[in-house]
Amino acid sequence: MLDRSHPGPLILTLPGGPRPGLCTDCGVSRLGDGRACGRACQFIAPDYPALETAVHGRTANPDTDEAFFGVTHTMLRARLSPPAPGAQWTGITTTLAAELLRQGLVDAVLTVLPDPSDRWKPLPAIITRPEDMAQARGMRMGWAPTLALLEPARAAGHTRLAMIGIPCQTYALRALEAELGLDALYIIGTPCSDNTTTQNFHTFLNLIDKAPETISYLEFRADFRVELRFDDGRKPRFIPFLQLPISQLPPDFFPMTCKTCVDYTNRLADITVGYMGGDGDQWVIARNARGAAMLALVAPHLTTAPLTSSGKRDAAVRGFLENTARAAGGLPLRRMPDWLRPLVSLLQTRFGPKGLEFARTRVEMKAIETILHLRRAHPARMKNMIPDHVWRVAARYGLTPTPDEKRPAQTPPSDASGGSI
Repeated sequence: MLDRSHPGPLILTLPGGPRPGLCTDCGVSRLGDGRACGRACQFIAPDYPALETAVHGRTANPDTDEAFFGVTHTMLRARLSPPAPGAQWTGITTTLAAELLRQGLVDAVLTVLPDPSDRWKPLPAIITRPEDMAQARGMRMGWAPTLALLEPARAAGHTRLAMIGIPCQTYALRALEAELGLDALYIIGTPCSDNTTTQNFHTFLNLIDKAPETISYLEFRADFRVELRFDDGRKPRFIPFLQLPISQLPPDFFPMTCKTCVDYTNRLADITVGYMGGDGDQWVIARNARGAAMLALVAPHLTTAPLTSSGKRDAAVRGFLENTARAAGGLPLRRMPDWLRPLVSLLQTRFGPKGLEFARTRVEMKAIETILHLRRAHPARMKNMIPDHVWRVAARYGLTPTPDEKRPAQTPPSDASGGSI
């Protein structure tokens, strides 16, 4: 049952740490079962068809937008009205979790809070009171071993859980779900965050503002700009993507795990909440009946708008492919002259892909990045690590598996009709 007497989120010192190699420290390596990583890790031999069938009742339809975004029951462009104070966008994610607690559907939520010593550092926590979800609002940047909370949560008697997590955490939790003996599990997913270490993120903040310690909000927007807000009274700043100091960042700013992500949209969550297809609002994908029921909990508080899709992605994606191929091959990137950047930024904002076309753009870029970087750094892993849905998306740009890269046959789809479950 929900323990309403608890004074607040339960924050624990977690043993262990990330393993060497392709590891995002999702938390599984910190559990007592030393072999759990082999069964759960997205970076070893992920089986999306089997888990999609187990979680959603079917696999994604490769002939629809599900090829890009995964199994879809309902897809919305929405915002919480009024927005939740301190939220990264409008607060749909934390409001969903709070409603699960308020309705008694779960005993606890596994999520992250800001570290008291660093607002950008994630601190895994178990939340049991709806009002405490407000503390989890906002963006964190860095490793968050959220799944290490599974053991203390179960030890506390919590058998109905929710998690707010990124794709690699979601995959691991789904792979282990049948072993956990839970009475209920709800996963609220966010798209891949292109993570880096908290220390690296501070390096980035130092490069983009003269007073980085005053930055209270940072978001990569769907209009090709980064938005900064400040707690020193300054007006928000908007920096075009092309004017970011990317060339000044260290080569390992984004770890190899994030350069080789095979699930950008959190395909195994019950509901995904992000920005890519929202065209200025939040982009919500309820993936199954459980996700649709969660969405219904907050529907009275949502303002929705029609999904949009405009512009063409081909030029942007092909340019990204060329630059990524050079970077993955150790060649210097072709830098745009400074005088040209404002003009290209303006054209990108006015004529670039928007709405769902922007989301397709990012998914294709991620698939290309995964294939090219694995070919350079871990070619032996490709045949087991890259799911068919990644190859399908990349094939449009001439990236297909060689015989050595071809993936062994996975569980055949049980239903690819594209309808609701």
